[in-house]
Amino acid sequence: MSFFPVNGPRNDSPGRGLSRRQLLRAAVGAGVALPFAAACATPVGGGGGGGSQPAVTGTVSAENPLGVPANEPFEVVIFDGGFGDAYARNIHQPLFRTKHPDVQIKHTATKEIAKTLQPRFASGNPPEFVNNSGDNAMDFGALIQDDQIADLTPLLDAPSWDDPNVKVRDTILPTAIEFGSYDGVFRVLPYANTVWGIWYSTKLFDENGWQVPKTWDEFLALCETIKKSGKCAPFTYAGKHPFYIYETILTLAAKIGGPDVLRNIDNLEDGAWKAEPVLTAATAFAEVGAKYLMQGTIGLDHIQTQTAHNKYQVAMLPNGSWLENEQKDSTPPDFGYAVFPLPSFSDSDAMPYGTLHSRPGEEYFVSAKSRNPRAGMEYMRAMLSKQGAGQFTELVSTLTVVKGAAEGRKLSPGLASASAALQAAGDNTVYFRFRQWYAELHDEVAAATGQLMSGRLTPQAWAERIQRKSEQIKRDDSVKKFQR
Repeated sequence: MSFFPVNGPRNDSPGRGLSRRQLLRAAVGAGVALPFAAACATPVGGGGGGGSQPAVTGTVSAENPLGVPANEPFEVVIFDGGFGDAYARNIHQPLFRTKHPDVQIKHTATKEIAKTLQPRFASGNPPEFVNNSGDNAMDFGALIQDDQIADLTPLLDAPSWDDPNVKVRDTILPTAIEFGSYDGVFRVLPYANTVWGIWYSTKLFDENGWQVPKTWDEFLALCETIKKSGKCAPFTYAGKHPFYIYETILTLAAKIGGPDVLRNIDNLEDGAWKAEPVLTAATAFAEVGAKYLMQGTIGLDHIQTQTAHNKYQVAMLPNGSWLENEQKDSTPPDFGYAVFPLPSFSDSDAMPYGTLHSRPGEEYFVSAKSRNPRAGMEYMRAMLSKQGAGQFTELVSTLTVVKGAAEGRKLSPGLASASAALQAAGDNTVYFRFRQWYAELHDEVAAATGQLMSGRLTPQAWAERIQRKSEQIKRDDSVKKFQR
């Protein structure tokens, strides 16, 4: 996405800028909020000067179950990454207006979420609706600690956009509620149902007779064949954003050792990063880094490596299912995006071939201290309609958490491949959550993994370094802890 992704990328790393402890208050203390407060002190987002205005509400009715005020404007801020912002402007906002034609929507798009919005949250002038994604996303844990994110339970209990007899909670995947809940309270809407894997061009593979590998030995043999062919490099990843490759390492670790490998990491368990499946996976990809990376990978970002892929300069790269949309302007028409799951490492793997990292992602929230939070929730209700979700899927080539929304829709090659892989995986999906819960741990894992892949850290040193950071966070009483 650029989630990083996560649509993407993609989108992809939380908690940039201020520290968790004083994430928002520090912005005011440093004076950085003043220009934003002066420019944005309007009823749309609440008052400036550090104090937010009281929230407004409208009359609750069958046609307006969340009580959206009839003439009160609100602001939507979208991360302009792998999904762009056209889906908000051309799908969700027009859909919202079909029920609320008199409500004005201020639309803002930015690639720098934290840089743009932290000062506004600090000054009491937050927008109502935020797509918190990208490398400069705000730290969810810190926002929740500061009571900045609204409880979305009223949204879950509201009648769905499509059928007044069905609640919103019954129209979305249970994992969406799980991933969006903090301490049992649903606060964040993860909208895209992302599928991770190794992406390739069916055209390139077919022309060269290369077969999708199902075992690790087959994968290494394929890398060697591609390398010796001289036609392209075997493998790359977004070197400047090592999340892409640490995601892949952790997925392999879970396949080798089972889902508890990642659960222990999320729960900050002692020794979780030094567990044998984690070390085995790190060692395996350190070998790939030493032998089969595209030249210059370490210094390239996600767009550069993805563009090299589109130019047939490299055969494979790990990514999320936002990739196809993110590269739509540079992908040859006959490229044939497709994805395959990580190969089985050995016959003793705890999980079968086809296991995927798949999870709801691309998070959105409503600002608790905004002027018109009910409009933000109603905007989400529109997003969670089959029309809103189905058109989103077609436009950005990504599945959503809305049940059945993709049925009957025309799917692009990459999305069709990802959808088929997800269906084949069934219950064999894995995920991790520390990236959203502990921004500092994510930063440490990313930095250490970049060094692992460049040969500057051994797998053992990599694991020990990350384990120390995990233990430090576990001991820090100022950091809110989460469990799964």
